[in-house]
Amino acid sequence: MPVSNNEDGKMEVGAIRLTEHGGPDVLQWQSVDLPAPAANEVQVRHHAVGLNYIDVYHRSGIYPTPETPCGIGMEAAGIVEAVGSDVKDMKVGDRVAYASQPLGAYSEARNIASDRVVLLPDEISYDQGAAMMLQGMTVEYLLQRTYQLKSGDTVLFQAAAGGVGLLFCQWAKSIGARVIGTVGSEEKGEIAKAAGCSDVIYYRHEDVPARVKELTDGKGVPVVFDGIGKDTWEMSLASLAPRGLMVTFGNASGKVPPFDINRLSAMGSLYVTRPTLMTYTADSGEMRKSANDLFKKVINGDVDIKINQQYLLREAAEAHRALEARETTGSTIFNV
Repeated sequence: MPVSNNEDGKMEVGAIRLTEHGGPDVLQWQSVDLPAPAANEVQVRHHAVGLNYIDVYHRSGIYPTPETPCGIGMEAAGIVEAVGSDVKDMKVGDRVAYASQPLGAYSEARNIASDRVVLLPDEISYDQGAAMMLQGMTVEYLLQRTYQLKSGDTVLFQAAAGGVGLLFCQWAKSIGARVIGTVGSEEKGEIAKAAGCSDVIYYRHEDVPARVKELTDGKGVPVVFDGIGKDTWEMSLASLAPRGLMVTFGNASGKVPPFDINRLSAMGSLYVTRPTLMTYTADSGEMRKSANDLFKKVINGDVDIKINQQYLLREAAEAHRALEARETTGSTIFNV
């Protein structure tokens, strides 16, 4: 929680700072000064902070960041402690959550533009809010806007036991779609099945495209959702039906290498898209609708937020190591 006020009115808070790009050890716990919020900002005291793979991209330098040292993290939930003079739709004491840039969620408190924040329903805890926003809104745009998933559709989801994967399986099941999911172990297979994954493929020792064809009577799937990147790119393309859509939305194993676009025609006039949550939530109205659609799914019981790992915020480096080693399932949060 916030520590103290300085003579100049700034509040001293603890935060994880990215000192340089590199491995987990570049994440350092430091005291920083937090000024009063600007006219369009709210000051949020965090109760819980979310861990997401995009944090690894920022830490390692795969995705650009401001000059280091800088903050890190995009997702948190907490309570509004102060509001800027132009903020009319939020007040002190409101429960809120967000998943947005600029970076800086790995902190006890921060200022953030009010149009990047949503009110958190009373039915959803702070822990759930911190665990669900980025992954949940990613699922929302993937299956409602990148590809409008319908009852009866069959899709392939790479890494079905991960945080996004478990939410995707549940949401897809709630609308009557069938998910074929890849996993790395028997344990993760059971976790994915419990979330609604219809069929699991063990990518470490099974031929993924062959199994997909087997499960779809030789047709392949109309869409593949792939957040892994380099390691799964070829198997994902080979799992698509003619005129299928390849949705590559993450780089957990590294960037997809350059490829000959003519291969898409040779493999059946395929489509490829590389969407990001930032694009799909750039408009504040779209962002809030996405969040509210997610909240409804959680409140009505269609989607259960599985928080399977918790760390102290000071333990950010340890959490990053576990995430990169694929030792985690479901969502991970930091306790503040």
